[in-house]
Amino acid sequence: MPEGHVLEFTDVTKRFGSIAAVDGLTARVEPGTVTGFLGPNGAGKTTSLRILLGLVWPTSGTATIGGRRYHELERPLQTVGAALEASSFHPGRTAANHLRVYAQASGIAPARVDEVLGLVGLADAAGRKVGGFSLGMRQRLGLAYTLLGDPGVLVLDEPANGLDPEGIKWLRGFLRGLAREGRTVLVSSHMLAEVQQTVSSLLIISRGRLVYQGDLAGLTQESEDSTVIDAPDRAALAGALDAAGIAYEPLRTGFTVRTADPARLGAIAAEAGIALSNLQRKGPALEEVFLDLVNGVRVHASVSHAEGGEPR
Repeated sequence: MPEGHVLEFTDVTKRFGSIAAVDGLTARVEPGTVTGFLGPNGAGKTTSLRILLGLVWPTSGTATIGGRRYHELERPLQTVGAALEASSFHPGRTAANHLRVYAQASGIAPARVDEVLGLVGLADAAGRKVGGFSLGMRQRLGLAYTLLGDPGVLVLDEPANGLDPEGIKWLRGFLRGLAREGRTVLVSSHMLAEVQQTVSSLLIISRGRLVYQGDLAGLTQESEDSTVIDAPDRAALAGALDAAGIAYEPLRTGFTVRTADPARLGAIAAEAGIALSNLQRKGPALEEVFLDLVNGVRVHASVSHAEGGEPR
């Protein structure tokens, strides 16, 4: 069984001239789970991954795989499978030939090529030239390449890009299955909604800095809850809330109230003789919290633990 490895970024900074693409990133990715690496476009995700994979040298700090830098690994392709580009294929080669080149160079048995093409659903396309592949097929071929050496670590940059809904559903199950085998799976994306049904843990960066490290549940546990309230007679409900001095925001499905709990709101409606059609306590949407984090509206306490100091 492939062995997962801890991925560790220790005070990693990368400057391009006066621009800090990555700024003091300290984070840890554990085996046996799918970890989402999130941030808006330009946040520094790809640069961080390129540093981890030895493609870019950091200005300062270290990024290691099982305690070693990438160039120190004895069998890189058998340790880490990485796909950072969906289009870096020779258009005149077939899918199978593309993989055979890497297999031969890394001492991997030729039979593994057909095996990984089958794993990603490209068995019927093995003899087709990559130049005729759709973006989704290229993504699958990139994933097949990462699996060639049966590595314990998978590093994938925007792997769902170009996949149709069925392909995205397949990818979710496939990545979870790899993590259950004990592998380390790190998946980057700029959209929380794209990965929230796949990942168990999150790293979120903005402007090159870590703003959150933890699980999905922890992302909202310190955030403000709200109550959704609605009635067939919304005008009467609005009047009752106004009379009670309750601030609210209109929604398509009623009103959102952040300053009062459901019990008080129910009592206000009852005293006014208003029948309610909805009264529900809700936590903040993950997407809302994510956007607040990357826009600097809030800094989550988990960053303090991740960086070993005060939130930045």
